Amino acid sequence: MLERFRAFWTRLLDPVARLLLRLGVSPDAVTLVGTVGVSVGALVFFPQGELLIGVLVITAFVFSDLVDGHMARLTGRSSKFGAFLDSTLDRIGDGAIFAGLALYFAGEGDSTLYLSLSLVCLVMGAVTSYARARAEGLGFSAKVGIAERADRLVTILVMTGLGAIFDLPVLMHVALWALAIASTVTVVQRIWVVRQQALALPPESAAP
Repeated sequence: MLERFRAFWTRLLDPVARLLLRLGVSPDAVTLVGTVGVSVGALVFFPQGELLIGVLVITAFVFSDLVDGHMARLTGRSSKFGAFLDSTLDRIGDGAIFAGLALYFAGEGDSTLYLSLSLVCLVMGAVTSYARARAEGLGFSAKVGIAERADRLVTILVMTGLGAIFDLPVLMHVALWALAIASTVTVVQRIWVVRQQALALPPESAAP
């Protein structure tokens, strides 16, 4: 969802990006700070049961994902390393969110079921990204699926936040079920799509 509204948020955050550049802050530094902020919000507040505070902290730092890219474009310093760093740290931030929820359910949340679902979301989210990267590294395309990163992120944050505000934990539970299923389906979709592409190659091209 963040991807779908990227142009709007980029315009909104443009003054922030320009201010950071004037202060001498680099896009890579913003990427790193954003990941640290997301990880702290998830791994410090979620396990303590401070779900709403955790969501607010994470949301504040999630927008660094838009700011750093816009800063790089403004300076004309977009680089392959910057793209690599951004994608790598995104995985860390995403993993921290579901790890924080898993710790919550292992403690104050006291639910083996939702602890397990949090771990499924964590693992399948990572595999979803890996499957696409590995496919593209082999010359295939795997940009398919019903659970893209931005959709997963917005869903869990919104539902967790609303659940905390209205004291309706069922909203977070529903989100975890939906994301666990959707992420698993996405992994299967990507494997299937790459398999179809591999089968369509001439025999000599398909050989390892």
